[in-house]
Amino acid sequence: MANGLTLQVQVVTTTGLIYEGEADEVVAPGSEGQLGILPRHAPLMTMLKVGALHIKHNGGEETLFVGGGFMEVSNNQVIVLADDAERAADIDEARAEEARRRAEEALATAASDVDRAALEGQIERALGRLRVAEIQRHRRPRRELPSQG
Repeated sequence: MANGLTLQVQVVTTTGLIYEGEADEVVAPGSEGQLGILPRHAPLMTMLKVGALHIKHNGGEETLFVGGGFMEVSNNQVIVLADDAERAADIDEARAEEARRRAEEALATAASDVDRAALEGQIERALGRLRVAEIQRHRRPRRELPSQG
């Protein structure tokens, strides 16, 4: 950024740190819509839904899949506590498509509302991974941020 201010970003799941680094901007799938976070953003705590998390810095961009969770913004720091997260470049599309297909087949014979809700969540996460992988595939060639974390 022209003013030299950046955001410190961490994306964490129960399995550990997925991403850590600086950013000029973070765009997140908030529960009420897309959220753009810039340096000096007001303090914020929000729920995230399944979708793409974009981390932009020095003309590069890293896209991650997040499977819901929470995001806290405070003092130029963005912390994402994700239920599930994966770098777009690491998504196995065939595996995500197979997970979607299996969950849809199981949904057709699900016996309870609890089973149906769990299977619908699996379908939503698989479709989210596929959408994020598609974003990555169709992105103009750009410099990605260095791997960290």
